[in-house]
Formats: sequence, structure tokens, C-alpha cells
Amino acid sequence: MIREEKGQSLVEFALVIPVFLLFFVFIIDLGRVAYTYSTMHFTAQETVRLGSFGYTDAEMESYAKQHFTAGNGNSMVVSITPGDSIRESGDDVTVTLSYKMNAIMPLAELVINGPIDIQVDSTIRVE
Repeated sequence: MIREEKGQSLVEFALVIPVFLLFFVFIIDLGRVAYTYSTMHFTAQETVRLGSFGYTDAEMESYAKQHFTAGNGNSMVVSITPGDSIRESGDDVTVTLSYKMNAIMPLAELVINGPIDIQVDSTIRVE
């Protein structure tokens, strides 16, 4: 007795492709998070460097938002401590950048309870 097995490959493909696509989108999201983190870290380092030269908080915040290329810079939160009114030569200045990134993967926001929150900081001594 010989059976017809012409549809077997199609059924196996239909069962495997959703898992493969979810894994593929997960890898893309992971790459986006790594790229955004790297870009934010570089932006924080360059922004805090401006603070070491005596720039004001407003100038530093404007620089950070304009030079963030991995997303919408206007939605990034910039925190600078201590403020420029009490910052003196020899003090440490810290720039903290926070950004909420939406995942591409379906149902990811349900698993991680909302958008992915990426936060970086950098510290330097004021000259």
C-alpha cells in the first residue's frame, strides 16, 4: 500500500514559518536595541564633553537632541547634573539620556510591559 505524501512539505512549512519569522523579527529588534544603545552612548559622551568646556545645560540638551540619529531626538529625555548654575571648575558633570523605543516584534510590548527603555550616562570633570 503506497500513500500519497504530496502535501507533507507544505504542512511542515506552514508549521515552521511562523516560528522562523518571529525569531527573525526578534533578531532585528535586538539589533535595533544594540544600535540605539551604541548611538545614545556616543551622543552622551559628546554631550558631556561640551559640559566640560563650560557650555550651558540648554546648549548641551540641544546638542544631544540634534545629534541623536537612531530615533526621534525630541522624544529623548536629557538630564544634566549638577546644573550649570552651580557647576564649577573641578566638579564632575553627568549627562543621562533616556529613550523609549517601540519593538517591531508582535506582542513584544506585552511581554516586556511597554516600550523598551534605554538609558545611558556619561561623566567627565569640568575644566
